[in-house]
Amino acid sequence: MGLVIDIPALVANWKALGARAGSARPGAVVKADAYGLGAVRVAPALYQAGARDFFVALASEGRAIRPHLADDARIFVLSGHMEGADLTGLVPVLNSPEQFFRDRVLRPRGPFAIQLDTGMNRLGMEASEWAAIRSEALAAGPQLVMSHLACADEPDHAANARQLAAFSAMTEGVSAPRSLAATGGILLGPDYHFDLVRPGIGMYGAAPFTEAQPVVTLSLPIVQTREVRPGESVGYGYSWTATRPSRVATVAAGYADGLHRALGREGKLRLWAGERACPVIGRISMDLITVDVTDLPDVPPALEILNARQGVDQLAALGGTIGYEILTSLGRRYERTYL
Repeated sequence: MGLVIDIPALVANWKALGARAGSARPGAVVKADAYGLGAVRVAPALYQAGARDFFVALASEGRAIRPHLADDARIFVLSGHMEGADLTGLVPVLNSPEQFFRDRVLRPRGPFAIQLDTGMNRLGMEASEWAAIRSEALAAGPQLVMSHLACADEPDHAANARQLAAFSAMTEGVSAPRSLAATGGILLGPDYHFDLVRPGIGMYGAAPFTEAQPVVTLSLPIVQTREVRPGESVGYGYSWTATRPSRVATVAAGYADGLHRALGREGKLRLWAGERACPVIGRISMDLITVDVTDLPDVPPALEILNARQGVDQLAALGGTIGYEILTSLGRRYERTYL
């Protein structure tokens, strides 16, 4: 019972995305504690599989995994050189001229990368900023020059081609390795691959990599089962009332564990006992969820909410969100098992 994380499946997904990238070197995005699955377990497994380039959002995330990786692993910090950051053993991805000059003053021989803004208007240097410092920046020897696609999960979106053209123009003549594609960009094809790709969400078993192997299974232990008579109601607000003699199981999880109230908004959320689906009834509360198990011949000790039949993307759709949010919201109260 609890959260089961299939490391071999995750590694297989990373290898499959790397194979899609041809000659481009596959890195690995392990920010947000490896999308909630535990970076200190995920990153070393990927290193053993051949990954040498890791991407985190914050310097603190990089410092957390640095002791678990060999010296030849590079850990890129996507927020760059923030004032006061400890970047020992890390590679800041510099997002502005201000960050570049701060980094060169404080770490004149330290490794660094450059991020360019090709139209997402989030992080990175705009074309005019890059033009102003390009010569100096390239002379300092960046380990990587990168950008990020805004709409890669929509293959037909016109922004993809525009950003590709912008990145190609801004990096023309650059000898440093270049990177544009994360998971969605890998799937867009070889024009987007350049020298290094950054598998992320697809590695963890979610869209847009529809061929991914499932990585997580989540089962919720049943705390109590009770018989409910017709006309009796269940949970906060009495939002569900029995229309037949019913058996209701209460499981130990709720919105404090990342299972947001919105998941039950349309009454379509199911928990699973083997191949049998059981409807969630009433409101999801902080620590508890109630489930109609009337039609089960036998009530098991736990019910699954994430499995091969209801993956992270299907669960996300029920809550009007995306698989990223489901994974990164998985709480610390689950007992975790790594395969």
